[in-house]
Amino acid sequence: MPPASVASHDIPPSATGLDRAPARLLLFGLLGFSAGLPFYMFSTVLALRLTQHGVGLVVIGFFAWITLLPTCKFLWAPLLDRVAVPGFGRYWGKRRGWIMLAQLGIATSLVALAANSGDRSLPLTALAAVLLAFWTTTLEVAADAWRIEIAPSEAEQGPIVAANLWGYRSAMVAAGSGALIVADGAGWTAAYLLIAIAAFAPFPILAAMRPDPDGGGGRGVALATGLLASVAILLVVAAASAVVGWLVLGAAASAGIDARSNVTPVVLALCLLPFVAMALALPRIRRAQADDPLRRSAAIGPYVDVFWRYGYGALAVLAFVSLYRMGDVLALTLSKPLVKAAGYSLRAIGIADGVVALAASMAGVALGGWLVTCWRQGWTLALGALLAAIGNWGFVWLAHRPAGTLVLYTATALDQFGNGFAGAVFVVYLSMLVHPRHAGAQYAFLSGFAFLLPRLLAGASGSMQARIGYDGFFLLSGALSLAAIPLLPWVTRLRPRDAAA
Repeated sequence: MPPASVASHDIPPSATGLDRAPARLLLFGLLGFSAGLPFYMFSTVLALRLTQHGVGLVVIGFFAWITLLPTCKFLWAPLLDRVAVPGFGRYWGKRRGWIMLAQLGIATSLVALAANSGDRSLPLTALAAVLLAFWTTTLEVAADAWRIEIAPSEAEQGPIVAANLWGYRSAMVAAGSGALIVADGAGWTAAYLLIAIAAFAPFPILAAMRPDPDGGGGRGVALATGLLASVAILLVVAAASAVVGWLVLGAAASAGIDARSNVTPVVLALCLLPFVAMALALPRIRRAQADDPLRRSAAIGPYVDVFWRYGYGALAVLAFVSLYRMGDVLALTLSKPLVKAAGYSLRAIGIADGVVALAASMAGVALGGWLVTCWRQGWTLALGALLAAIGNWGFVWLAHRPAGTLVLYTATALDQFGNGFAGAVFVVYLSMLVHPRHAGAQYAFLSGFAFLLPRLLAGASGSMQARIGYDGFFLLSGALSLAAIPLLPWVTRLRPRDAAA
C-alpha cells in the first residue's frame, strides 16, 4: 500500500545530507540506539528491580501500564508536526529539535530513577518512569516522522527500518544486559546512571550536524537558547505529570481501587472511547470534502485522514495491528520474573541479554528487513507472527528444564529472533499506511493503537499468572501471536483513496 507522494513542504534528503544511503542508515541506526536505550529501564529492568525490592507481581503488573503511554502518543504527536522547539528547531530543524529535547528528557528521567533506586517511594519511582516513557516516545515520534518523510517507498523503508531497529534493539539489549550486570555488582543507582550517560551520548553528535537549510542564527546561540527552553519544558512536563498522577491516584483511592482491584476493563473502555467515536463517525468522515473542517483540523485532521482514505477497511487495520504484537508484549512483562524464578541470577540473565539476544535480534531484523523487499507483504507478516509465537513458547520449555547456560541462551535466542523479525516487517507495514503529509501524527496513531490492547492486558499479567501459572500464561501469549493471521487476506488487499480528492 504505497503512500501518496511527499508534500512539497517536506525537506528533501539532499538538504540534510541524507541523500546517500550510507548516511541514512548511519543516522537512523543512531536514532534507534537513542530510543532503544531507555525502553527496558522502565519495563523489564524496572520489573526486576521492583521484584528484588519485594514488590508483589500484581503491583508490578500495574507498573506495566506505564508502557501504555506510548499508545497515547497521538495526543501530542500533531504538536511535533507543527511546532518547533525554541533554539534547537530554528537551527537544526523541527525533527532534530524535538529529538534533542527528548534526549535531555530521557537523561534527566534516568537520573531521577537512579536517585530513588531503593524504591522506598513507589509514587516517585512511577513518576520518573512515566517521564522516561514520555520522552522516549517523543523521540520515537520525531524520528519516525523524519524517516517516513525522507524514504516514502517500501523499497527505501526496508533498509532504513532494519538499520533503525538494529540500533534500537542493540541499545535495548545492551541497556538491559549492562544494567543487570552493573546492578548485580554495583547496585541499581550505578546501573541507571550508566544508562543515563549512554543515552545522552548521541546529543553532541546531533548538535555537531549541519544546520537545517532554512535555519538561522549561530550554532552557539541556538544551543544555549535550546537548552534554556528545554529546562523550562522539562520542568513543566514533570509538574504536569505529577499533578495528573496525584489526581488519578486520588480518584482511584476514592473509588476504592487498590492493588487487588481489576481495573483493566475500565482502563480499556476509557482508552477505546476516542477510537469508537471515530468509527461511529465513519459515514460522516467518508463524505467529507477536502475543505471540510474535519479534514483540515490541526488536532484531529491527521487521524480523520486515515479513516477517510481507508473507509471501513480502517477498522480491519486497527483490529489487525492491535493483535499482531500482543503475544510479544505480554511475554515481555513476565519473561524476566519467570527466568529469575527458574533459578538464574541477575548476572546470568544480563549475559544472555547481551551477546545472545543482540545477535539473535539483529539477525531477525536483518532477515525481516530483507524479505519485505522481495516477498509479498502477507507472507512476511504471517512468518513474523509464527516466529514470535515460537519465541514465546520457548519460555515454557525453559521453565521445565534444569537451569543451564544452553537452555537460557536457546530460549533467549528464539524469543529475540522472532521479536526482531516480527518488529521489522510490522514497522514497514505501518509506515506504508501513513500519508507523508501527516507522517508524525499518523504513525504515532497507528503504532500507538497497535500496542494499546496488548499493554492494557500486560497490566493484568500478574493477575493472569496467579490464575493460570507461568505455563498457561506463556502458552496463551504464544497463541495470541497467531491471532492476527486470519485478518491478513483482508488488510493486505486494502487500497487507500486518493488523498487529494
